[in-house]
Amino acid sequence: MAKILVTGACGLVGEKICSGLLKRENEVIGTDLRSSEYNEGKDNYRFVKATGRDRSVFEQLFKDEEIDMVVHCACTADNDLNGTITEDDISESAVYDDYIYTLSVSSGVKKLILISTSQVYDFPKTREPIRESDKLKLDSNYAKLKRASEIKLSEAVKNNQEIIAAALRVAPVYTSDFSDNLLARIYDPETNGLFVYFSGDYGFQFCCLHNLVEFILCFCKYADDRTYTGLYNVADNDICSAREIIQYARERKTYGPALQRNLTKDLMKAKLGKITNRNDIKTNYRYNDLDTYMNNNVLDGTRAKKLCNFKWNISNTK
Repeated sequence: MAKILVTGACGLVGEKICSGLLKRENEVIGTDLRSSEYNEGKDNYRFVKATGRDRSVFEQLFKDEEIDMVVHCACTADNDLNGTITEDDISESAVYDDYIYTLSVSSGVKKLILISTSQVYDFPKTREPIRESDKLKLDSNYAKLKRASEIKLSEAVKNNQEIIAAALRVAPVYTSDFSDNLLARIYDPETNGLFVYFSGDYGFQFCCLHNLVEFILCFCKYADDRTYTGLYNVADNDICSAREIIQYARERKTYGPALQRNLTKDLMKAKLGKITNRNDIKTNYRYNDLDTYMNNNVLDGTRAKKLCNFKWNISNTK
């Protein structure tokens, strides 16, 4: 039985990760601003109220507990952060990351996982798979926040040959009950309705939350030397088409029919919007960049698949 600390344990992402770890008979200490009922009362689970500002609480935790592994979910969109990522969020995350990594390394933690984001990539015009070594583009606050966290993690572990560390560049997540990231691609807030271009065969890269949990469980079990340290793209095997998202919404009676729109006109409008709505581009986690809509960009998950087979998608998610 491993003792695992999960930060941001009571958000959408964190609580599912805790649940998966508990099912594999690990002991889990979850920290967050407030508790949730999802894992409350389960054997081998303990909640500690603490946020990034509570350094002394974490110092005491690492002193009192022999923690084997840390999963750092805090300061993750859809977990502790909402759709708007501010400069204050970036600053708070930087402080949090710094001491979490320092405490982990100095306390002899064996494995350390950071939940990062695929938003750090410069999504290309071509349809080549995006690999972990590809070009980055930090034009949003969330991308800056997570890239800074990746760098701090790398610096913290580079001289420690005992710790195995991974930064997971996760595509926007969803479950059968959480569709915000899916619907953001086909929803127009101005009309409060869904839209589609052509027949909806273009698509986007997402990550079923259960694929993320499965990867973390496999990393916990199988990553046994420093060759596993590094970056991992974590996402569904295939892109999810706009048409599939519309069908998903219809089955749940989320919205009415999707209206077909003119892509050329919308692209012209979007170009103007990039000038007038720069702050929205920077702060809105779910900002729609129409320039990428027809690219069908997919993350190359070759490295992650050496540890885990991603079996979940929009059709079989639970």
